[in-house]
Amino acid sequence: MSAYSGLRIVDFSQGTAGPMASMFLGDFGAEIAKIEPIEGDRARHHPGYLAWNRNKQISNLDLSRAGDRETALGLIASADVALFDHAPGVLEAWGLDGAALTAKFPRLVHVWMPPYGVTGTWSQLPPRHSLLTALTGLAFRQGAYDDTPVHLVLPLVWYAQALMGANAIGAALLERSRSGLGQAVSVSGLHGMSQLAGPVSIKAQPIMPRGQPLGALPNYRLYVCSDGKWLFLGTLFHNFYKLALGVFGLEDRYDALVAEPELAVTTLEERFRSAPRDAWLEHLRSAGVPCAPVGDRADWLASPVIGEAGLRETFEHEIHGTVTIPGIPVHLLATPGRIGGLARQAPLPSWPAVAPTSPGDPRSAPLAGLKVLDLGTVIAGAHAGGVLANLGADVIKIEPAEGDPFRSDGGPFIGFSRGKRALGIDLKQASARETFFDLVRGADVVLDNYRLGVRDRLGIGYQALKAINPRIISCSINAYGTSGSRAERPGFDPLLQAEGGMMAAQGGQDDPILHTVAVNDVATAAVVAFGVISALNARESTGLGQEVQTSLMAQSLTYQIGEITHYAGRPANDLGGRDCVGVRALHRFYPCKDGWIALACTESSDVEALVGATGLKLPNPAAVLVEPRDGALADRLATWFKDRPRDATAKMLLQAGVPCAPVVQAYEAYEHAWLADNRMFEVWEHPRLGEIVSVRSYADFAASSGGFRYPTPDLGQHSVEILEALGYDQGRIAELLASGAIFEPSQSKAHLRDGGAALSTR
Repeated sequence: MSAYSGLRIVDFSQGTAGPMASMFLGDFGAEIAKIEPIEGDRARHHPGYLAWNRNKQISNLDLSRAGDRETALGLIASADVALFDHAPGVLEAWGLDGAALTAKFPRLVHVWMPPYGVTGTWSQLPPRHSLLTALTGLAFRQGAYDDTPVHLVLPLVWYAQALMGANAIGAALLERSRSGLGQAVSVSGLHGMSQLAGPVSIKAQPIMPRGQPLGALPNYRLYVCSDGKWLFLGTLFHNFYKLALGVFGLEDRYDALVAEPELAVTTLEERFRSAPRDAWLEHLRSAGVPCAPVGDRADWLASPVIGEAGLRETFEHEIHGTVTIPGIPVHLLATPGRIGGLARQAPLPSWPAVAPTSPGDPRSAPLAGLKVLDLGTVIAGAHAGGVLANLGADVIKIEPAEGDPFRSDGGPFIGFSRGKRALGIDLKQASARETFFDLVRGADVVLDNYRLGVRDRLGIGYQALKAINPRIISCSINAYGTSGSRAERPGFDPLLQAEGGMMAAQGGQDDPILHTVAVNDVATAAVVAFGVISALNARESTGLGQEVQTSLMAQSLTYQIGEITHYAGRPANDLGGRDCVGVRALHRFYPCKDGWIALACTESSDVEALVGATGLKLPNPAAVLVEPRDGALADRLATWFKDRPRDATAKMLLQAGVPCAPVVQAYEAYEHAWLADNRMFEVWEHPRLGEIVSVRSYADFAASSGGFRYPTPDLGQHSVEILEALGYDQGRIAELLASGAIFEPSQSKAHLRDGGAALSTR
């Protein structure tokens, strides 16, 4: 049995985010009827279509016709979940919106995943990922050499939206198991952006600097070697950086190089250029230094390490022949997933009617009542707990006296650990472990991202937890998985960006580019949340917990699943470049008098609208759509845009039917009217840091809202409160405090301002 066996989903979505959201549930046993327009999914020619729609049966209906809507309603009546991604207003006009359908079918979970927002002019744009990055400020947050927006060649926001859609469906099903009722859920592109790269503004602090294309500091950066090949040095923490400097014979200069980053960069660049890349990789890895070569995504998919981890599957397709796709990125050991095959055309299913149920418990947040013990650190582990907290779980952040090595008063830590309470504990002490086990007895989930073997050495591995609480779900994250030749290696997000081909793709024919967004970290956080929620749903049937496993390596495939799906003769992926402003003349960013505009014409009708709005004489649409990013046509358009005001020009073009949007600066996003109308941000108060603006939610639920219940906690802030709730008397708490088994903020050793052991992020 898989976690979602017996679940029925009707998927009316197209493109990337919606189909990929249902894909995850289909991987774990859900039966999915994918209903496409008569002409097919708009992304049917994209290689990713084969992966996003695996395990599904495809049928066709025209929802603009009343008869086909009646047919759709008959199918929805027998389904658990109905999934849509239409622009605002469309479903309401057809009577297929969340309010209408959940009133008609009380057990239905109605999920709406529009590509932009749920309201406002810009939410009516046709789905183009570059327009979403423009409107949210992400294009100006990616590291660049000059002050330009950067076009991302991976649709990262839509991948994040897909995962949050899958999480929201699972969370709504858990809530339905308590209340007996479904509800309307919305997971827009803005929710995807919030989970992927939700910005944080701390009023008392200066704006964070923009990322750098090669990496912000010398210890966490791309370097080129004597043979012209690149590698990433991933020494995020002091101990790893010291090991690396030892390899270079620079250990005695550690303090000086930390104090003078520019000197360190120059020194390390010189060292790396003195030998070929393979030699440096061998020396560094032998010393235990995290590093990785910059590689190609096709080579990565075909590599033995991906095969060892079971992350590659092959199927036969009637047109494309042998198709290789990434495997399931998360393992539920007791209720495993399975890819049964690629999508297939089929008649509409004949599902039996859904049995009516009586309402149960009162409505509450989707994950209300669930307790999570969060041992996660840095980004992947910590952010996973933050996602669960936002969906309503009671999450306790558990740290040693040194604190999470990523802990600081900076925006990233504040964002990833918001919504939790904090317990300071020294798990190396026997009395502390007993206290931890007391927490486990009443908990539902334990999260960690320890290196392989650390859990068992601490005595808190899954088997130990299971013996205490058979219903516990234990989820562990590793860099390279739990088996294979790399399982025990340390690893960080950029190492998988490098070897997985993400950096080379964004750099194109130029130098590789580090994504400022910690792609594989935030992807892992979302996948961990999905695995945990799926295991919780499985527990509703089995009564038992289980172990859940995933890795950063798995997500190096997941967040480029469309680009890495392979078959002979597949169309080439778009490539970036140095400060990449786009991929074609009609699909790129252009500077205006007072900012930048994103233009995203991909259809002949878009070209016709552009000609009508600008008066430019262009050849036939099919020809101009493939004109290169830099060339005669781009020069003509640049001339047309350069003296025009950004916002007025974007609105004029939009009214004429041209897909375009203003490119919002990162700092503008916090006060952008359209983002405010869509409630992307909220203002809250931190007890020490004062007013903070950060993202509000990763999904919205009509009947059982979640959200962040607590400010980001200080180290050990709630230790006494948590133990009091556990039933410990004051004498026992005092003993634990005196021995250091638990501690409060005043007893901690963490350096709040410099991030503890972490030297840098981006």
